[in-house]
Amino acid sequence: MESSKLLIEGGRRLTGEIQIHGAKNSVLPILAATLLCGDVSSIHNSASLSNAFAAMRILRSLGCDVTHEGSTVTVNSANAEGDIVSDGLMHEMRSSIVFLGAILGRVGRCRLSFPGGCELGPRPIDLHLEALRRLGVKITEDHGILDCTAGARPQSADITLSLPSVGATENIMLYSALGTGETVIRNAAREPEISDLAGYLIKCGAEISGQGTSTLVINGVPELHGCEYSVMPDRIEAATYMGAAAITNGELMLRGVRPSDMYSCMSVFSEMGCGVYPYDDKIFISARKPISAVRTVRTMPYPGFPTDCQPIVMAVLAKSRGTSVIVENIFENRFMAAPELRRMDANIKAEGKVAVVEGVKKLYSAPVRAYDLRAGAALVVAALGAEGQTQVSNIHYIDRGYESIETALSSVGADIRRI
Repeated sequence: MESSKLLIEGGRRLTGEIQIHGAKNSVLPILAATLLCGDVSSIHNSASLSNAFAAMRILRSLGCDVTHEGSTVTVNSANAEGDIVSDGLMHEMRSSIVFLGAILGRVGRCRLSFPGGCELGPRPIDLHLEALRRLGVKITEDHGILDCTAGARPQSADITLSLPSVGATENIMLYSALGTGETVIRNAAREPEISDLAGYLIKCGAEISGQGTSTLVINGVPELHGCEYSVMPDRIEAATYMGAAAITNGELMLRGVRPSDMYSCMSVFSEMGCGVYPYDDKIFISARKPISAVRTVRTMPYPGFPTDCQPIVMAVLAKSRGTSVIVENIFENRFMAAPELRRMDANIKAEGKVAVVEGVKKLYSAPVRAYDLRAGAALVVAALGAEGQTQVSNIHYIDRGYESIETALSSVGADIRRI
């Protein structure tokens, strides 16, 4: 079905400037949240990603009027009364589960199937379902279909998550924003994208406090209104281009970023020997010297090192001096890039949660396949630093999180094209 590929001639030093797009992990829950206001919202700085288009299709299927012009998505949810998300739409992306809280909050019932998307191992949505049950939602599961009906809400609910799940935190926020009662989420996810969702909801009239901390408090309100809102910059996209600069001994200015969201990433690139210089809304990275190994990279919930950046860093470390250890604490199947990187002569041994990356002097071109979004981005980064022409297939995964990655990289000197 999928025929597009990226052809990348490696060995070009990248220099110049790249403008960072709006965050994929922010725009999806914000688009879901537009359902709740029953009004018109204009969401600016929304990247043209296949996942964002999938979210727009879900909104249209629920009765919203959705227009997309440039980087602005306008949603009129005044007539949205749908409560069913089709199996086909749910399987387009794993994060589609975030529509559960929004639909329930809007119409009081929801029927959808378990989500699809990148195969990163079990992402238990039990946390979401258990939390919603605590908020009075009746849920039946039948052959992969979730049938949910809102019941009487408790006047106060205190929910402690067993782990700081981003998706569960978002679903509880979305369901609790409208209505009555106070919902307290303890051990809530602290990711900047959670604060961004809260920022949009607050601008629509929601009462939410504690964003950025592990305790979120949501006081339900009778109604919300539309607003204009700009999505935060994509810190994972920025980290990907930092990786591209590092592996090509290049120098890039990344514009439109929020360095305060990226300390854990910046520190890893600094440890590799890169010069990393944060400004108010941009980061300059200079990698004139060969890359050094780092002792240990451990993925952790925010503000720790993000699991989404781990494959990109693995690709860069594959061409470093020395041996690095990567410990993946978030997803089981997050080392999908490793076998493909080995085809490019990388020396990586991965077992369970641990990967040992022994740097090599040279990576070599090979035909490789993306098996998930970030593994795909990692292969592009590796190809930029490899000798010869690398062909990356399965790039529909990459399009889920990067708006025309080849355009951005071409603009700073990469020899890359989509065929």
